[in-house]
Amino acid sequence: MTTADTSTPAIEIQGVGMVFNGGRPNEVTALTDIDLTVQAGEFISLIGPSGCGKSTLMRIVGDLETPTSGTVRVNGKDPRQARRDHDYGMAFQQAGLFDWRTVSANIELPLELMKWDKARRHARSSELLDLVHLSDFGTMRPWELSGGMQQRVAIARALAASPGLLLMDEPFGALDEMTRERMQSELVRICAETGATVIFVTHSIPEAVYLSDRVVVMSARPGQITDVIPVSLGERNDDTREDPTFFASITAVREALRGAPAPAVTSSDSVDIS
Repeated sequence: MTTADTSTPAIEIQGVGMVFNGGRPNEVTALTDIDLTVQAGEFISLIGPSGCGKSTLMRIVGDLETPTSGTVRVNGKDPRQARRDHDYGMAFQQAGLFDWRTVSANIELPLELMKWDKARRHARSSELLDLVHLSDFGTMRPWELSGGMQQRVAIARALAASPGLLLMDEPFGALDEMTRERMQSELVRICAETGATVIFVTHSIPEAVYLSDRVVVMSARPGQITDVIPVSLGERNDDTREDPTFFASITAVREALRGAPAPAVTSSDSVDIS
C-alpha cells in the first residue's frame, strides 16, 4: 500500500478538457474546463447524464486516457507515476478478469506484481473472498460465474493491496439490491479502516449520497462540473437510509441534476416522503 501524504491533495484537476478524434468529422468534446480538488481520505461520487464524461474523467485520473488540455496530479505526482507506484486500485464497469486464472489468482494478481509472497497472497485473497461472499468460488474460473459474481471478484482485486486511492466506475451496478447495499456498507467500512480516497462513478442518486462526502454533479456533454453537493450524514449504518437528512440530500442532488439551485442540507432537515 502506498500511503498518501495528507498535506498534499489526493487529486488536483485543473482546466482539464478531453476531445476525441480532434480535427476529424466525428470529433467529440467529452469534457471541458474541469477543476476539482479531492483531499486525502475523501469519498467523491461523480454523477450526471449518460455520456457526460464521468468515466472519461476517471480514466484520465487513472492514467488510462491523456487529457487534451489541463493538468492532473495524484498524490502530488503525474498520473503515470502514481500508477507505477501502485497508488491506485480500480474497479470498472467491466470486470476485466483473466479467464485462464482462478478467481483467487485474479484477486492475487496485483499482489504478485508487488512481489508479495505466496502465503501472504493466499491469506489476503481468502479474506477478500469472504468479504464479497464468494468463499466457495476461489478455485473456479471467471467464465463459470455470473456477471454479478465476476464484478464482486473485480472489486476484491481492486481492494487487494489496500491502495490509497480507489477508482470505481459503477462497480455495484450488476449486483442485486440487497447485495449492492451490503457492498456499499462494506466499502464505507473499508474506507474508514484504510483511509482510502475514493472517486466513484454512479447513476444512482441514493448510492452517491449514501457513500459520499461530496457528490460532484456533471452536465450533459460536453461534461462540466455544474455543482458540488456536500453530504453530512455522519457515520453510515443501517439507519442512515431512513434518516430525513439522507432524503433531503437525495433531493438536493436530484435538483442539481435538473439544473435547479441545490438547497442547503442540514442534519435538522426533514422531508415528507409520503
